Amino acid sequence: MTEQSIAAPVAERRPFTRTHHGDSVDDPYEWLRDKEDPAVISHLEAENAYTDARTAHLEDLREQLFQEVKGRVLETDLSVPTRRGQWWYYGRTVEGAQYGIQCRTAAADDDWTPPELEPGVPVPGEQILLDGNVEAEGLDFFSMGSFDISEDGTRMLWSVDSSGDELYAVHVRDLGTGEAFDDVIENTGQAFFTPDGTGIVYTTRDEAWRPDTLWLHRIGTPSSEDVSLFHEPDERFWLGGGITRSRKYLVIEMGSKITSETHLVDLSDVTAPPQVVWPRRDGVEYEVDHAVIDGEDVLFVLHNDGALDFELVAVSAADPRGERRVVLPHTPGRRIIEIDCFRDFATVEYRRDGLGRIALMDYATSALDEVSFDEPLSSSWFGGNPEWHAPWLRMGFTSYVTPSTVLDLDPVSGERIVRKQQQVLGDYDPAEYGQRRLWATADDGTQVPISLVWKHSFGDPGAEIRPVHLYGYGSYETPMDPGFSVMRLSMLDRGVVFAIAHVRGGGEMGRGWYDDGKMLTKRNSFTDFVACARHLVDSGVTRPDLMVAEGGSAGGLLMGAVVNLAPELFGGVLAEVPFVDALTSILDPSLPLTVVEWDEWGDPLHDPEVYAYMKSYTPYENVRSDVAYPPILAVTSLNDTRVLYVEPAKWVARLREVGADALLKCEMVAGHGGVSGRYNAWRERAFELAWVLDRMGLAG
Repeated sequence: MTEQSIAAPVAERRPFTRTHHGDSVDDPYEWLRDKEDPAVISHLEAENAYTDARTAHLEDLREQLFQEVKGRVLETDLSVPTRRGQWWYYGRTVEGAQYGIQCRTAAADDDWTPPELEPGVPVPGEQILLDGNVEAEGLDFFSMGSFDISEDGTRMLWSVDSSGDELYAVHVRDLGTGEAFDDVIENTGQAFFTPDGTGIVYTTRDEAWRPDTLWLHRIGTPSSEDVSLFHEPDERFWLGGGITRSRKYLVIEMGSKITSETHLVDLSDVTAPPQVVWPRRDGVEYEVDHAVIDGEDVLFVLHNDGALDFELVAVSAADPRGERRVVLPHTPGRRIIEIDCFRDFATVEYRRDGLGRIALMDYATSALDEVSFDEPLSSSWFGGNPEWHAPWLRMGFTSYVTPSTVLDLDPVSGERIVRKQQQVLGDYDPAEYGQRRLWATADDGTQVPISLVWKHSFGDPGAEIRPVHLYGYGSYETPMDPGFSVMRLSMLDRGVVFAIAHVRGGGEMGRGWYDDGKMLTKRNSFTDFVACARHLVDSGVTRPDLMVAEGGSAGGLLMGAVVNLAPELFGGVLAEVPFVDALTSILDPSLPLTVVEWDEWGDPLHDPEVYAYMKSYTPYENVRSDVAYPPILAVTSLNDTRVLYVEPAKWVARLREVGADALLKCEMVAGHGGVSGRYNAWRERAFELAWVLDRMGLAG
């Protein structure tokens, strides 16, 4: 029996019609939404069996790809320790173990140089805090959520999702005795200790999976006695919390896609009424951090009130709605992303010319001292800096060809010390690989950036036709920044050029770039991607039968839309947890996360213009019978609460109606991020990349 002769599952057509704004739509596959229906599970299992049969010839390649990544990764490894209080905290992995192990060792009072840890060498005084492999025993799925240590270092909390639905159970352990407390808080989101370590602040979700309430649990008391600190009734807003690095305030943040509001609680009394910084105004976003300058409590507020790419101001903590002092003025083209306050300075992250930047900001002068790196396409960030004051500042750096690197920066002298670089086993040499940026012209004349990475030995892109793996996302102002991937090397070493189309709707080029690819301009994301694909063909980098497109989640919507617009441009499409039945989902406020998404996509339930616009592009509604589709692989998870499995299941059924060669792979115990465990994740990615290579003719 040949691969093509295997019969595909045929989903039953059941009558169902929805009507909105006078428009009636037949949807015969909507019944697949009910995962409690045994017929639905049977259908998904049949789809998996069909996909397994159709891809059985790739088994050896999948194993080869898995062994390649395994052979490049230092399986027994340790992270660079981070100092918090009187301890150095670090993580380690062990060969053969799926999950990480959290550890610590004591720090000397005046020693801020992290200990140099060697894989496989015992760490003096090591205390194992949490072994994920032990916690995962007996579970089909295991995902860590929150992890926190009390200020005095005596207690630890961690949370676990055991199904993939992103509802976590919080546990607490006494680090002196190693014994767990009886306290277990179920169905939480975020969780962290109060500064005195006697309480846990955590969030819970409403029926639409939206974090809506912040609670205080006192350790040793029943959960039924937990106190609600704040409830957000508006269904458009997510709620979250945290503690300022100064340990002065509990920060309560509420945000929709376009509006935010922050409340502060002085931690001298965590149950005191929260005080609003700026009352919410539709379309105004802001975030807050706390500093002490000349003995006065100051709030730095990063906002977009009349400032498209954001402005930074300082206000008095005692009167936050009073006088605003402009610290970093709004500068078109410089999108300020974040500010983090320390005792003597602040760090600032911003974007300019399509790339992220980091800098130190002097409190006295507001001057920015940018921390730059030599590579033209790179990413850098600050992270792992829990202390209010420390002599070193932890940061990271990577590029498409440079493995992730951890550095410490002296904020006074500017000295940098490389603490660790991701080790790539074998003979990896970054000089053997190239990276550069091209620009495609969109339908409206906009210049859209494309990032390329390749191996030099196969010739530079454009010198001869090469297979291209073209990735895209383009939503939520999320940039696809340069980053290193061990798994990607297996593609590059086979002659594949990896490319990213930085389409509108993402955050690469500032807030305007995002605004031009959302709501009633969402089509720009799709036409930008098509323009990038055409540019790669027209400039001689590749040809359509050698180009495979990939995107996940909202990027899966991108995949479904572009394959409807220009199916002739691609030799295959890989759509991961794809948002391909967008209109149906956004029309139903009872579904998880629907209402909060209206500020991103529009509200088709109440606005007929938005309804008509979304109906014109949503992939499931627009499958065509007049074109030949390239092969399509859709990957999903049964317990995904962000993009429900039913969307790709319906999409694949409709694609098959018009003769498309579409496969569906559904993980039956996983969530939005796929399977748990690093080895499982490598095998899942090997499955996908083997299919991509097969579409390029490189499976042999």
